[in-house]
Amino acid sequence: MNDKVLKTLEYNKIIEMLSDKATSEPGRRKCLELKPSSDFSEVTRLQQETFDAVGRLLRNGSINFGNNKDIGASLLRLDKGSAVNSTELLNIAGLLENTARVKSYGRRDGDKERVAAESENGESYNAGDSLDDMFNGLEPLAAISAEIRRCILSEDEIADDASPELKSIRRLKRVTNDKIHIRLNSMVNNTYKSYLQDSVITMREGRYCIPVKAEYKGNVPGMIHDRSATASTFFIEPTEIVNLNNELRELDIKEAKEIEVILSTLSAQCGGHTEEIKLDQVLLTELDHIFARGQLALDMNGTRPDLNRDRVINLKKARHPLLDKKKCVPIDIRLGDDFDLLIITGPNTGGKTVALKTLGLLTLMGQSGLMIPALDHAQLGIFDEVFADIGDEQSIEQSLSTFSSHMKTIVNILDNADADSLCLFDELGAGTDPIEGAALATAILERLHKRGIRTAATTHYSELKVYALRQKGVCNASCEFNVDTLSPTYRLLIGVPGKSNAFAIAGKLGLPGDIIENARGKIDEADESLEDVLSELEDARRMLEEEQLAIKELKQEADSLKADYEAKKARINEQREKILNEAREEALSVLNEAKETADEAIKKFQKHGTIQDMERERTRLRDKRDKVRNEMRDTGTVLSSRGDRGTKEPSPCPKPSDFKLGESVRIISMGLTGTVNSLPDNKGNLFVQCGIMRMQANMNDIEFIDSVDITGPGLNTGYRSKGKGSGNSKGKPSDGGTSGYGMAAGLNKAGSISMELNLIGLTTDEAMPKLEKYLDDAYLSHLESVRIVHGKGTGALRNAVWNQLKRIKYVKSYKLAEYGEGDAGVTIVVFK
Repeated sequence: MNDKVLKTLEYNKIIEMLSDKATSEPGRRKCLELKPSSDFSEVTRLQQETFDAVGRLLRNGSINFGNNKDIGASLLRLDKGSAVNSTELLNIAGLLENTARVKSYGRRDGDKERVAAESENGESYNAGDSLDDMFNGLEPLAAISAEIRRCILSEDEIADDASPELKSIRRLKRVTNDKIHIRLNSMVNNTYKSYLQDSVITMREGRYCIPVKAEYKGNVPGMIHDRSATASTFFIEPTEIVNLNNELRELDIKEAKEIEVILSTLSAQCGGHTEEIKLDQVLLTELDHIFARGQLALDMNGTRPDLNRDRVINLKKARHPLLDKKKCVPIDIRLGDDFDLLIITGPNTGGKTVALKTLGLLTLMGQSGLMIPALDHAQLGIFDEVFADIGDEQSIEQSLSTFSSHMKTIVNILDNADADSLCLFDELGAGTDPIEGAALATAILERLHKRGIRTAATTHYSELKVYALRQKGVCNASCEFNVDTLSPTYRLLIGVPGKSNAFAIAGKLGLPGDIIENARGKIDEADESLEDVLSELEDARRMLEEEQLAIKELKQEADSLKADYEAKKARINEQREKILNEAREEALSVLNEAKETADEAIKKFQKHGTIQDMERERTRLRDKRDKVRNEMRDTGTVLSSRGDRGTKEPSPCPKPSDFKLGESVRIISMGLTGTVNSLPDNKGNLFVQCGIMRMQANMNDIEFIDSVDITGPGLNTGYRSKGKGSGNSKGKPSDGGTSGYGMAAGLNKAGSISMELNLIGLTTDEAMPKLEKYLDDAYLSHLESVRIVHGKGTGALRNAVWNQLKRIKYVKSYKLAEYGEGDAGVTIVVFK
């Protein structure tokens, strides 16, 4: 990629922003060396690395590579067997310690909950990404870094415990020093006190001395090492401590030699692992570069673009990364799908140049592995070269604009551009006679169009608007301008040619109407007709845009209602199947009980052997049943199908005239509910439809109830008594049955809970109560998982959501949505 376009499109400023995100000097240098690539595979790899770094930053937080220093020269000497000094060894230790921290960070600690959750289900967990190989390739060499730290306390200090010999030498030095000071203190304070200039002990040339007055130097036996500038003081080493000073110097020499031995030993240990240390530095530098790209993406709210080999660009809500994202108006711009030449028109300072630079700069960023500030699934083509003629020293940040073009630059572009190039022109053909300039601009664009080169150009020439309308594969675009406020909206409208609005602006600013009308009369009729057509097109576009917006809102509402209906329908079907299964089990229990009773009767029949005995047994059972029934009626107690009891107020027996087909009733002795299937006969017997069973009963064994609960046949559900009271005075279900109340409440709750909670636009204080209530309702509704939409933004709302999820015990796990499902803007919550 040519260096001129990098400067013209201000790519270098993006790289400077990137280098500021790196935390080590080697990482910053690598960031500054980043250039766009035209290799599709390499760009894909770079984008994947950046995407994976963003995911790790969101899960685990930031990472620091500050101790990654340039130790290449030290490693070179170690390879040759030379020793290095303490400072270099400390740098190596710092790098290895940094390696250990980075490797620990790379173990994906943020996914431990997900790993544990999936392990419980017996599922395999593969959380690998494109950065795992780099993290796994790091070798911390913890033993070496620990040994260096143990031996070297600072750049100027070696630990006493670095070796036994050094420890012994320093102990002897302390003893010798103490002896010297004891003797010198005696001389200073007693023996030679009157001969001294000052009562102090000093050192000269590494030997202890005392300051003696010049007139008394002969009275102090010893060696003179120095004198003061005025010659009034002589620094004498007394004879009594000469041997001790000699011993101390010998110990100093031994100490220095022992330190050299220690440093040589440490250097040898490092020298045996230079390849691992070199690889650690390379990987740390590369990871620092990758995580700088990830941090820049988070700061820009960047997204990963969809790359293609067809040189198609389609950007939605794209922002120029050097403009304030709070003030910048996003634009939609595309090129290369159904047209390869885009001609942008509009008023000055309306955003034409910004749109052009945004198109070019985001292309360069994408091909450098950087995420771009645009909506998800933005499409970027891969180009071998990008050419731009946008003027010298133009700065988007200063809102400057230019009308000049440089023919020398254009000639260079025409000579070097091919079908794999992207060409950008600002105010093409300006700076000369308008007629000749328009003709020249048209000819240049036509040449590029015929060669199939993707091109975008800004202009004020109406001739180019007409050319775009007539030529296939060429499209007009315009920067919208609000005539009422006399200000641009900075929106880019694809397919709509711009108009000058000169007369409207002049009239708004107070130019007399007769002058404006006179000016209109001087415009060529064809040009005036074109302006009228453009005005009508603009009005039609606005109406169509408003209608499309209304249709989109209605469609979203319909889709939401449909989704809620489908979810509610699915839950009801699931609950219905569960209820039917429980009813079948209850019916089977009743049948088994009846079979046991029949089996017992057969056994007794076989035992007694006579009809009379069997009849007596039958009479006994009937009397026992009537006795229990009468006791139940006298005490107001009913027996459920599972044998549990409740108390209620007694009520008179029903009459045959009280029964109506379809009436909800309860068979007291069996605890079954159903509806009247036939009217009582002359003996008072009738049939009751209890779910899938048709039961015969006597009307004296029947009581009326309000309605049959949905929980199915044979189940003792909570109900309101019409005749006799229910088994529970508060209307709660008995222990033996399934709760109709609880089941219905669950159905109602599940049917009204959405699978997604949208918190976008809320502050943290507003969002947390909504989140907590929503999660409670969703959990009680037996939802397996839900989506929390918090957006990307600054990350504050996402962090608050995650902190809240950590405290909720019934949350099994949570994670960011997958790429294409909202990724960093959505959290998926799974319940226990």
